[in-house]
Amino acid sequence: MQYTPNTVLDVLVRDSPKVVGAFFVFLAIRLAYRSLTSPTRNIPGPPQPGLPNWLVGHRALLNEEERTVTDGLDKWTSQYGHVVRLRGLAWRDRIMTTDVRALQHLLGRDDIWHRSDETRWSISRALGDSILTVEDHKHRQQLMPFFADLSEKLKDRWDHAIAANGGEAELNILNELSRMTLDVIGKAGFGYDFGALDDDAESSELARAFAKFFSVPPKSAPFIERFGRKWQDLQVVFPLLRWIPAPGSGQEQAARATMERIGRGLLAEAKANAAANEIKSGTEARDLLSVLVRANLAESQRDRLTDEEVMGQVPTFVFAGHETTATSTTWAIYQLTLDLGIQSRLREELQTLTFDGAEPTMDELNTLQYLDMFTKEVLRFYSPVPWVTRQAVRDDVVPLAKPFIDIHGNVCSEIRARKGQEFMLPIHSMHRSKEIWGEDADVFKPERWAPESSAAMLKNIPAIFLSHVFTFLGGSHACIGWRFSVVEMKAILFTLVRTFEFRLAVKEEDIQSHHVAVIRPALKGDAKAVGNLPVLVKRVA
Repeated sequence: MQYTPNTVLDVLVRDSPKVVGAFFVFLAIRLAYRSLTSPTRNIPGPPQPGLPNWLVGHRALLNEEERTVTDGLDKWTSQYGHVVRLRGLAWRDRIMTTDVRALQHLLGRDDIWHRSDETRWSISRALGDSILTVEDHKHRQQLMPFFADLSEKLKDRWDHAIAANGGEAELNILNELSRMTLDVIGKAGFGYDFGALDDDAESSELARAFAKFFSVPPKSAPFIERFGRKWQDLQVVFPLLRWIPAPGSGQEQAARATMERIGRGLLAEAKANAAANEIKSGTEARDLLSVLVRANLAESQRDRLTDEEVMGQVPTFVFAGHETTATSTTWAIYQLTLDLGIQSRLREELQTLTFDGAEPTMDELNTLQYLDMFTKEVLRFYSPVPWVTRQAVRDDVVPLAKPFIDIHGNVCSEIRARKGQEFMLPIHSMHRSKEIWGEDADVFKPERWAPESSAAMLKNIPAIFLSHVFTFLGGSHACIGWRFSVVEMKAILFTLVRTFEFRLAVKEEDIQSHHVAVIRPALKGDAKAVGNLPVLVKRVA
């Protein structure tokens, strides 16, 4: 038989359902075989989720918790112990462990354990491929005026709102702090004023762009929007599906275009400044993007990053220096509304500080002992990122400090992991471990960090923890901007808590948490309120 283009097309159309069906049968068999032969199959854990989450796995169940996204972590750790088998995407095992030796191995052996495919795909989809930059003490000291000036600007903004509302204003604290930290990273990261505290159009556009990436459709959202999120999950497991845009992803693509356009303008300005030979004039810019551009120009032509690669750092700078700090400080103010005694004690200490300049220096802020204790406890109790994942690039054996008992009653002192195995490192669970923090680990207690009483606790804290908390991870992939974040958080609290009193505007039980990249406060029953913490604010009497 002689085939013509038409007959070939007819055959393809006729047999395509069979081909597609055979392909998915093959995938199902392959996934089932991997699951049934996995060396981690005998680790205890919760049963496979049912419909509609059977393909996405246990992660989907976390955002369905009644009160907070971390309830599921607490429940599984309590029920199954320090090594738990969960289901990830497409029935793949994901091992969650709080074993200290295992965590040290997973974070320390970065030649074997990388960020998971899911994490890298999610980050690159939203932010592009990126690198991290370094910081030093001198640079942090130079940033103090940014923190102080913008904290004062936020204070003035709140004063206007309070005056306009008869002495007390209801504010969405997360929204307000996000505006301020966006302006901080604009100046510190790019030498640029986004004008977020002035409701500038460009800052609003950038904020909306990030909101598109770091939001999740509520249960009441249209089916096509919720299905689009599930499709993006499948794209992690099946890269071929990335050629087919997820339903409803047009808004994300537009948001990415917005960030690229803004980043292109910032890069052009940084390159122009570098070309003007600022170094010789002694006025070289110290913002992160300018430092990166100058360092890149100093490289040989072969080793230089392209403009696209440099521009790809802009969204990462903004997210890392803006979103996490705003979220942590929001939870700090939330805690102050829950415990007025802590709020009063912190305010009393802040009001005792005297300083010579227009604002306190970083060293002067660090003399405030209760502020330091409170900040550390916020980072422990309200870690903005509840977990991270690692994935093996080759077979490995993960050692354990304590053995576990598998589902057949066997005692296991290590975990055999083959290439592709994922581990979940539950930051939240480590921060609530009674073995580390004592029987009151579930209590917010700044006094646990008091120098005179913390010696025994500090001995229990794993060496892999950076600055005694797991918030910033550890090892070669630790957050190198952690000092920037802590100083910024202290500077914001210094200005605001000295000046204002805070009360929760709703009932405590109406505040939930929701996880999309970071843990944000949300109002119960309000589908559009992810990222909302309503607080009543008034001037200190």
